[in-house]
Amino acid sequence: MDNKKLLGRRIKEIRKNKGYTQEQLSELVGIETSSLSGIESGRFFPSLHVLEKMANVLHIQLADFFNFFTVDIPEDLDGEIFDIISSQDTNNKRIIFKLLKAGFSKV
Repeated sequence: MDNKKLLGRRIKEIRKNKGYTQEQLSELVGIETSSLSGIESGRFFPSLHVLEKMANVLHIQLADFFNFFTVDIPEDLDGEIFDIISSQDTNNKRIIFKLLKAGFSKV
């Protein structure tokens, strides 16, 4: 995935976690809702000035926008895991099994 999409997904994730709609965050930052939508969808990069304003409004560090590798744990964790594994082919299921087995044998 390219950096614009990663950044956009991260901004959206943080915005939602903080309880803001696109309209609310756009207004507080001083940009059009369509601009925020374009940023979150990865169509274009925000300026540094806009990123700084977003960070201030969301009460986060600017660097938090670039922490792309966080994972939100779903409420239905078992169901999500089941769905992910069920959708895999047999070879991938074997790999997942080996990874899980190796990880738990060290605990």
